[in-house]
Amino acid sequence: MDCNKIIKKLKSCHFKEIISNKNWLEEDSTMYAKEIRPDIFLLFIMIKDPNAENTRALIAHFDDFKSVGITAPKQILFYLSIKSEKDLHYLEKYLKTKNELTTF
Repeated sequence: MDCNKIIKKLKSCHFKEIISNKNWLEEDSTMYAKEIRPDIFLLFIMIKDPNAENTRALIAHFDDFKSVGITAPKQILFYLSIKSEKDLHYLEKYLKTKNELTTF
């Protein structure tokens, strides 16, 4: 999967690159974050280690944007290892379904 394509898309969607404290992430990882609800963030984590899962998506609860990348999340609400384009479609469907359920 083309990580550069994903990174370009994240930047165009106003995700911010986060320099992380390596306490809860692998070394040599890059994180992109965007707040999707108050104190709830959609994170994409890119790992440079070829033996690891290259890209992960998380929806996680943090105290605020400043704590993203510094402390571990208070709660991980969703986790997905992205290995193919199909996984990205799964994430898109999950977010769409979640938004539909919260409009009740």
